[in-house]
Amino acid sequence: MSEFVFCTGRYESGDWDSAPTVPANLIDSVARYTQIETAPSGAIVSLSSTRLLDYPLVYLTGHLPFRFTEAERANARRLVERGGMIFIDDHNHDVGGVFHKTAVEEITRTFSTPRELPNDHALYNCFFRFDDGPPATSHELNGWGDNLVHKNLQAVMAGDRIGVLYSNKDYSSEWNYHPDSKRFSTIDNTRFGVNIIVYALTR
Repeated sequence: MSEFVFCTGRYESGDWDSAPTVPANLIDSVARYTQIETAPSGAIVSLSSTRLLDYPLVYLTGHLPFRFTEAERANARRLVERGGMIFIDDHNHDVGGVFHKTAVEEITRTFSTPRELPNDHALYNCFFRFDDGPPATSHELNGWGDNLVHKNLQAVMAGDRIGVLYSNKDYSSEWNYHPDSKRFSTIDNTRFGVNIIVYALTR
């Protein structure tokens, strides 16, 4: 695949399509800030399809209970084993919520228990620099959701690289707006999404 295609994973449980404008927004950001050749539209790929293995990064989100089927679990493992990365973001921003609980259970069952990612990890300076680790979302700063600012993301490592990146900061809500709205922002809050993509493509 000669150009980067942003891939959203479609899974059978839950609501995989709860943040429909995130892909277009991050595609715009990668094209705007980097020299990465990027397809103008993303792909939606079933986690049970072998097509999943064609993508270096797969984005998953949702609000509802999250469970892999056996076929989805096998493909997710194969993707990471082949050098791909999965980014899972809890669209609830609720540490006690059902997506968080079930997603962590599925990550643990499929890979291993996710661990806190140090805030000086290469993910935070591979393109834009985030000296304090993962940027807070407006939901955290406004005291919505679980009233917590989550200091770390979690990860399952595959050797010396991130194989699965898990966030309960609700970037899906933060980035779920039309790219044209960026002109109204003093600081583009999708910049951390660019880091995730650059990291996945270069590690």
